[in-house]
Amino acid sequence: MARLILFNKPYGVLSQFTPEGRWQGLRDHLSVPGVYAAGRLDADSEGLLILTDDGILQSRIADPKHKLPKTYWAQVEGAPDEAALETLRRGIDLGDFVTRPAKARLINEPAGLWPRNPPIRFRQAIPTSWIELIITEGKNRQVRRMTAKIGFPTLRLIRAAIGEWTLGALQPGEWKERHV
Repeated sequence: MARLILFNKPYGVLSQFTPEGRWQGLRDHLSVPGVYAAGRLDADSEGLLILTDDGILQSRIADPKHKLPKTYWAQVEGAPDEAALETLRRGIDLGDFVTRPAKARLINEPAGLWPRNPPIRFRQAIPTSWIELIITEGKNRQVRRMTAKIGFPTLRLIRAAIGEWTLGALQPGEWKERHV
């Protein structure tokens, strides 16, 4: 039976156990031996990170060829219209690759969302909006690049789900274990 850890990775934590520079490592929050991250989440992104001790499961979760959907909540600068969201849904040429079509919709600020530390920059004259974006790949900084390409830079990015696994009520730095 494989161990599966669902971890709510806080802002400023790397998806590796060893800290680097100003960023903390997973070992500052988890003391579970023998597990490894199934995929990555940038230090300036928050949310669901899955760790496991099963290499086959790790590959199935992380490898884009399995097309496991990943759900993100992106707080963006500005107010995207339907045309901008449709661009995300069709797929975007980011220069080095074209994204697969995504599911994209405007949402309210997610219920129960914790404050980010440090807070995002706030500009009174520029509104912010939340987009729920579901992608089946996960290239480096992909969601941030996608929202920037349509003219709405990401201010805060939270991964809410990977496949069937969700953040649920986990607060930043909290984790729970499942056996699969």
